Amino acid sequence: MKIRFMEEAQVELDDAMEFYQNERHGLGQIFLQEILNVLERIANFPQAWHPLSDNTRRCQTRRFPYGVIYSVFQDEVLIIAVSHLHRKPNHWQDRLN
Repeated sequence: MKIRFMEEAQVELDDAMEFYQNERHGLGQIFLQEILNVLERIANFPQAWHPLSDNTRRCQTRRFPYGVIYSVFQDEVLIIAVSHLHRKPNHWQDRLN
């Protein structure tokens, strides 16, 4: 299944990677690998993760306080947000309009 990022979600991913890299050398790469693992789980089992609404779901990372918010279409998963779960967790909702 194809995975596509909304521009805002890509910016969030890039910003989080940079933050973690600045915290400790190599931690940004570890964060990215965790997100890639989440994307693989989503691609393999798109309906398996926590529904947030009729059209959105969230798959959480295991090691970091982040969730990947997404919508599933016939042959594509649209990543709506890479969301820190302790900071404004619903900030992405206006992206659906």
